[in-house]
Amino acid sequence: MAVTKIAVEEFIKISKLYPVIDVRSESEFKHAHVPGAYNLSLFNDEERKIVGTIYKQQSREQAIKKGLEYFGPKMKEMILFAERINRTLESGNKTFVVHCWRGGMRSAAVAWLLDMYGFKVYTLVGGYKAFRNWVLVQFTKPKKINIVGGYTGSGKTIILQELERKGEAIIDLEGIAGHRGSAFGRIGLPEQTSVEMFENKLALEISKIEITYPDKSIWIEDESQRIGAVSIPHALWEKMRKSMVYFIDIPFEKRLSYIVETYGKLNQNELAEATLRIQKKLGGLETKTAIDYLKNNDLESCFEILLKYYDKLYLKSLKSREITKNEGIEKSIETELGDRDNQIKEDQEKSYSDNYKMVIYSDRVDPNTNSQKLLTAFYGRN
Repeated sequence: MAVTKIAVEEFIKISKLYPVIDVRSESEFKHAHVPGAYNLSLFNDEERKIVGTIYKQQSREQAIKKGLEYFGPKMKEMILFAERINRTLESGNKTFVVHCWRGGMRSAAVAWLLDMYGFKVYTLVGGYKAFRNWVLVQFTKPKKINIVGGYTGSGKTIILQELERKGEAIIDLEGIAGHRGSAFGRIGLPEQTSVEMFENKLALEISKIEITYPDKSIWIEDESQRIGAVSIPHALWEKMRKSMVYFIDIPFEKRLSYIVETYGKLNQNELAEATLRIQKKLGGLETKTAIDYLKNNDLESCFEILLKYYDKLYLKSLKSREITKNEGIEKSIETELGDRDNQIKEDQEKSYSDNYKMVIYSDRVDPNTNSQKLLTAFYGRN
């Protein structure tokens, strides 16, 4: 079987069907890669450095000879690696998609080996670099965005989940970033990926929505451009800042209760460290007071200080939005219900204007009471 070269658009489709093998070095792969890809390095970091130096200082031919010294002893293990991957797949059809950085000799060598052994092999023209160019284009596409806004503790992520359950297109930026979006957002979570890896995951999510929901707007939670250690790509961020905000209006006391329930379970030393990180903006006295409350296990008083601080930050950000200045903010309503079964009909719709309707609700935003809640938000008719 001959190795088949494919462009990046075809690669995106095929990578959903067959395993992707990234033959770059371990550090290149660790920094960022195609989500879901396997790493089968032709050269490790040190070998790559040596081969590259020979290429620059001596010749291409000498570099190839040195590369073959490294490649030869690894051939059997590479075949065994591919077989192990193939056995884990339900299809087991012995097909792989191989790439390196620019679609050069590294991917060609591994593709040749796998093809010779009997696997069907595709290689990506332009390699990982072509994939990265494709990634950046996804953030410039003219897809309409709706922003789910609200102060900290409003249950915006829950609203996104309800929207998705109802068949809407959503992007969970915090989920992709692996961070909750504040100074406290990384507590209890694994280390974040690189900015580049975040962009790769986000681009594939946007591409998936384009295919699954071609005519629908994308719902995204209101975020700062930085989410922990990663940043929302500038082109997407600009579109978010110009999009309509649908504000979830939850009373302060209920948001405070939700925050205490959610964050109060986290490690108190890490909570104190996170509070110290915002000391410059929070103020020395407020920081000390909040930490003292935390040490005394008075979580409600501690988080009350922090919640007021974040409310001020969010209000400032909200007022600076271009869409706020031009079109205003649509607000949501919260209704407390006694008997969910008798009073909620999931297909019930109540029109508030020619352009907006109430459809979203959840009973999980106030975890400290048994009463049922109906959260409502507005979105434009498609």
